[in-house]
Amino acid sequence: MALIQASAGHGPIYSDPTFWLSICVLSFLGFALYKGAHKFLISSLDERSNKITEELAEARRLREEAQTLLASYKRKQKEAEDLAEDIVKQARRDAEVMADNARKDMAERLERRTAMAEAKIQSAEVQALNEVRAKAADLSLSAAEKILRKDMKSEQHASLIKDGIAQMGKVLG
Repeated sequence: MALIQASAGHGPIYSDPTFWLSICVLSFLGFALYKGAHKFLISSLDERSNKITEELAEARRLREEAQTLLASYKRKQKEAEDLAEDIVKQARRDAEVMADNARKDMAERLERRTAMAEAKIQSAEVQALNEVRAKAADLSLSAAEKILRKDMKSEQHASLIKDGIAQMGKVLG
């Protein structure tokens, strides 16, 4: 009716091209509906919807896979960092042990050398003391011989020998 009233001032409605255009559009839509165009449209939209749903599912799956892979790489990175840290700690402990062993070894060597030096010194002292004693004994024998060669009485000789033997025992003992 709106069409009839809109064209009322211009003549009959059948002479208006808008009317015929509307009839053609409505006829086309009716024919398209009759032939199942709406089913085609709906199935096309459903296919498109299904395709989008599948793409979204694939995108979710890929995202989850990427997140899993990222978590795996982060875990491996953390493990590698922990391993590197453990290696550094072990290297430090080994270095400390080696340094302690080197210090102990050096101290043992120093103690052995000190003991050897002290033994040499003690041996030299004993040798020097023995040499001094031998020299003293030689000098006393020489002095005693000189005194005895001089004019002495036999009583004096016997007393002198007893005193010499007693003193030698004290010196050597």
